[in-house]
Amino acid sequence: MNAVHARPSPLPLALRDVSFAAGGVTILERVTLTLQAGTRTVILGPNGAGKSVLLRLCHELLRPGGGTIAWEGTLGRRRPDAMVFQRPVMLRRSVRGNVEYGLKLAGVGAAERRAIALERLGAVGLAHLAARPARRLSGGEQQRVALARAWALDPAVLFLDEPTASLDPAATRLVEAIVQAMNRAGTKIVMTTHDLGQARRLADEIVFLHRGRIVEHAPAAEFFAAPRSYEATAFMRGELPV
Repeated sequence: MNAVHARPSPLPLALRDVSFAAGGVTILERVTLTLQAGTRTVILGPNGAGKSVLLRLCHELLRPGGGTIAWEGTLGRRRPDAMVFQRPVMLRRSVRGNVEYGLKLAGVGAAERRAIALERLGAVGLAHLAARPARRLSGGEQQRVALARAWALDPAVLFLDEPTASLDPAATRLVEAIVQAMNRAGTKIVMTTHDLGQARRLADEIVFLHRGRIVEHAPAAEFFAAPRSYEATAFMRGELPV
C-alpha cells in the first residue's frame, strides 16, 4: 500500500551554480549537479565539506545565496521529497503516531493512515513496537522509525544526512538494508557520508565534495578504482587535510 499513488517523476533535480554562505563564511561555492532518477547517489567527503548544507538546500530547508535549484520533471500535488537526519526528531506520541503524522498532514484518512503506518513499520521490523512511546526507543530504532515515517509518504527522493553516524555496526546494517529496500521500491536515494565502507556498499554514483566544491562526480566503481583528483585520492588514504 502506498500513501501516494503513481505520479509523474519530478526528477531530475538540477542545481546550477549554487552558492551558500553563513556568518561571512562560504560553505558551498558554485555547485552544479543534476540528480537523476534511479541511481543511489552518495555525497562523500570529509567533515566540513558542505555535505549537510547541500542536502538542506535540496530539501528547501535553506535558500541558496546564489544560483538555482529546480525540479525539472513533472511535479504531482504532493511534496516529491523527504529527508531523514543524523539524529531523528521523535514526536511525543507512539511509534505508529509518529509514522501517521506526516500522512495526516498530507490529508490521508484515518483508516488508511493506520494501515500504511503498520505496513511501513513492518517493513522496517518495528510493527511489534507500534504502541510504544517513540522517545523510549534506542537510537537505532528511532532511526528506523524516521525511515518508516519518510517511506510512508512514498517520496520520489529521500535525502539522508549521515543517518548511521551515531549507530553501532548492527544498527547501521539494518538502516542500510532499509535504504536499499526503499530504492528497490522506486525511491531515489541521495545520502551523505564520510564512511568509505558505507559508500562502497550503497553508492551507484559518487559526488565527492571538498571545501564546498564538487571535485569529482563519477560512477562508484570508477571512483573507487581510480579517483581522478588529488583530493579524492588523499581522502581515501586518510590523508586529506581539512
